Amino acid sequence: MMPGVLFIVREESLKLNRKVMVAMSGGVDSSVAAFLLREQGWDCAGVTMKLFDNEDVGMDREDSCCSVHDVEDARTAAHGIGIPHYVFNLAREFEENVVEKFVNEYSAGRTPNPCIDCNRYVKFDRLLDKARAAGYDRIATGHYARVDRSRSGRFLLRKGVDESKDQSYVLYSMTQKQLELTLFPLGGLFKREVREIARQEGLRTASKPESQDICFVPDGDYADFIGRRTGSPPRAGDFVDREGTVIGSHGGAIHYTIGQRRGLGMGFGERKYVVAKDMETNSVTLGDEDDLLVKTIYADNINLIASDRVDGKMTMSVRTRYRQNERTAVVSMAGSDIMKVEFEDPQQGVAAGQAVVLYDGDVVFGGGTVQETRTE
Repeated sequence: MMPGVLFIVREESLKLNRKVMVAMSGGVDSSVAAFLLREQGWDCAGVTMKLFDNEDVGMDREDSCCSVHDVEDARTAAHGIGIPHYVFNLAREFEENVVEKFVNEYSAGRTPNPCIDCNRYVKFDRLLDKARAAGYDRIATGHYARVDRSRSGRFLLRKGVDESKDQSYVLYSMTQKQLELTLFPLGGLFKREVREIARQEGLRTASKPESQDICFVPDGDYADFIGRRTGSPPRAGDFVDREGTVIGSHGGAIHYTIGQRRGLGMGFGERKYVVAKDMETNSVTLGDEDDLLVKTIYADNINLIASDRVDGKMTMSVRTRYRQNERTAVVSMAGSDIMKVEFEDPQQGVAAGQAVVLYDGDVVFGGGTVQETRTE
């Protein structure tokens, strides 16, 4: 743990009332979050964010996120709990800060995480503003994470107790003010407990399955989505080896991600992995597993939570992907706004655009966006 940091029970400021607006997606987690807060005596309202129209992103599925069914599931759950329900249209904010960025970053050969951008710019920014304008001092979500406060008064983001569902990775961009005004009722629960509460209370969402894909690309075909959005469908290109020799052809570099092994579209007689992409030449470099190893990464767009600064060289646990086991690394600053992360052991599959999140025990120290990777 960080020296001198002692956790105390989170105390609610006397300046704030007990009115909270709960973001309800129509799933079991947000439904139970709303129920628990109401049981704790909070004056609750549920709100579903309308982030896009299905036809605007080329979808005709009614079972996808933000569909009429999701809104109805959220409304039904809210009414069953006994709280009012509203729908906020945040489509413009979502389009500008999440969808457009995803398209631009992916088209440039990077690997963005739109869930992090949605949290950064929509859920804990615009939604909080709208909730407070409506007279609600706080917002709440169904994320599996916890907020604590240090003796110095600093708000800290901690992992959810259910390690298999912990969502602290996608919340690393939260500010001190956002942490102060956000409640995570599920942070101390396991998923099985959440579903059991939903069943016991007869909530319609009790057995609803979890969404697995990016909400605005539910079929997972990023290349097709981007092609439709930009009007430039993928074009054929070359697979090359590490020396630049052409060893095959593909249907467009945008179809591939760093570290990918399956779905290359052709056989090579031995395992090959995507180790690099050049979007200008539309070429995909294939190599061996060892060619994926990364020793050092540099990150920008830094947000620190547990401290105001990285003090010298600090040994921490690091994730570069959502469901990844943490890896030990030495973290330092390589400039005023560039963070250097040197892994104890080389890591595979780290790509520009991914988030690198730092942990000190179960506390999120902070994080940033990978800009560059090096083998040493």
